[in-house]
Amino acid sequence: MTIEKEKNIRAVVSSFVEAYAMGFSDRHLSEFDDENGTINMKIHNVFIAALGSDIQYYSALARSLDSSLGKMLEKMAIKIASLHYQVRQYVEGNISIEQTAYIAKILEEYKRHSRKPLVGDYAEISSLYSCESNISKRHESDYCLFDEETEMYYLIELKIGGDLDNKKARSEKEALLEQYCILINSLGSQEKVRIYFATAYNRYGEGRPWLQGRVRQFFAEEELLISSAFWNMVCKSEEGYSIVLDEYKKSAHHIVSALATIKNTYLPSK
Repeated sequence: MTIEKEKNIRAVVSSFVEAYAMGFSDRHLSEFDDENGTINMKIHNVFIAALGSDIQYYSALARSLDSSLGKMLEKMAIKIASLHYQVRQYVEGNISIEQTAYIAKILEEYKRHSRKPLVGDYAEISSLYSCESNISKRHESDYCLFDEETEMYYLIELKIGGDLDNKKARSEKEALLEQYCILINSLGSQEKVRIYFATAYNRYGEGRPWLQGRVRQFFAEEELLISSAFWNMVCKSEEGYSIVLDEYKKSAHHIVSALATIKNTYLPSK
């Protein structure tokens, strides 16, 4: 990776973290007198309150922090990806009834464990396209990346921690496969399109096996971008994850400071 590319990635990370910290703080401070505010809605839980004011405060704030931080990481990844790819967040075009029927068939087989997901399962899906039975569809996409250098398209479904129930895993794979068909029908080739399920971090620990069975029931090993693999992809570099994490750690003090300000407002020192 060039020094300039690394600088650009670091600039994106630092700016997103700083903006997130400011927005998170402003939001919760503005809700201080709002009985429907995130923290105020939970302070009357007498069972949590019995554990102490600190626990009461942190239990109220934790879910908000986890959810909003995840949304920030999604947007940050899109911005980083736009440094290296053309980025769209939708796929639109034609897909045939025969293709959707085949997708339904293999997903049902995955569900029943009668077929293990393999990339080769849809190697011939382009041959099922028929102009006579096609329908027009539009799918919102987390990431549709186009690499101008290789002319490759990458369709990525990102779940921050990768936690999915069985029904959701099936629907995510169905949506990706329909997007896949729309793209290959438009291009006239399957060679330039890849689909992935991605996570921003490894819930089992970086470097450890990722064992989320509900996802693996519907996605092949080659379709997984777990933690570092995802960040390396959007950064288009094997150093991507290390750079993103390093810069995030350097900028995390903004979030820590925001949390301290919120706590001092809701739990002033006696």
